[in-house]
Amino acid sequence: MRYAEGGGLNAAERTRRERSRFEAAELFVRGVPAPEVARRFRVSRMPANRWYRTWQDGGPQAPASKGPGGERRSWP
Repeated sequence: MRYAEGGGLNAAERTRRERSRFEAAELFVRGVPAPEVARRFRVSRMPANRWYRTWQDGGPQAPASKGPGGERRSWP
């Protein structure tokens, strides 16, 4: 399904991913390196490194979801 057809992440999936980012941040606090976090979450190093940079730059609340992506509607 394409995004224009209603594809993409739903609220539950965004919540699940947000929870993963917060769990990764907890591991970073304990000194676990990004490559090990990637292995534990079964993701490539790229997202683990991005999570690490986000956590480092923004602190403990940085991994929070920013809501659905994409352009905001300009009509009601």
